[in-house]
Amino acid sequence: MRVAETGRPEVTIFQDGQPLAALAGDTLLTALLCNGVALRRNEFDGGLRAGFCNMGACQDCWVVLEDGRRLRACTTEVQDGMRVSAPESVS
Repeated sequence: MRVAETGRPEVTIFQDGQPLAALAGDTLLTALLCNGVALRRNEFDGGLRAGFCNMGACQDCWVVLEDGRRLRACTTEVQDGMRVSAPESVS
C-alpha cells in the first residue's frame, strides 16, 4: 500500500499482459511491489521474492521488455504502456 507521494500522475504498465497502476516517477520494482507482484521464488525455500539490493547491484529484479531487452526493475523508471514479464514463472 502506498502511504506517501500519492499526488503524481497515474500511468498504466502491463506485467505478463495484466494492467497494473503505477505513478509517474516510480521505479518498475516499486510499481510491481505496490501491485503485489513477485518476480521469482527463492531457490532455497520457495518463498516469493522481488528485489534484494534495490540499487542495481544484485541479480534479483531482472525483467524482460516486450521487445526482448532485459533490464533491472529497481533502476528503471516506469513509462506509460510499458510491457514487461518476469524471466521465470512464480505460479
